[in-house]
Amino acid sequence: MQKTVEKFGKKVREIRLGKKLSQGKLAKILEVHPTYISGIERGLRNPSLITLEKIAKALGVSIEDLIA
Repeated sequence: MQKTVEKFGKKVREIRLGKKLSQGKLAKILEVHPTYISGIERGLRNPSLITLEKIAKALGVSIEDLIA
């Protein structure tokens, strides 16, 4: 399970950086604290399906792109 969370976090970071978004900017879009984004990207947080959908929308990608 932990590997899945870490892989997801790395994918979020990769896409976020590709879109030239800071963690702070993404956090503002999602209306969460920047440390929450940091936790996701480091594999320390396991976001809910609703949050997963919000992240995908904020990054302009499909959920499948985030979990593939």
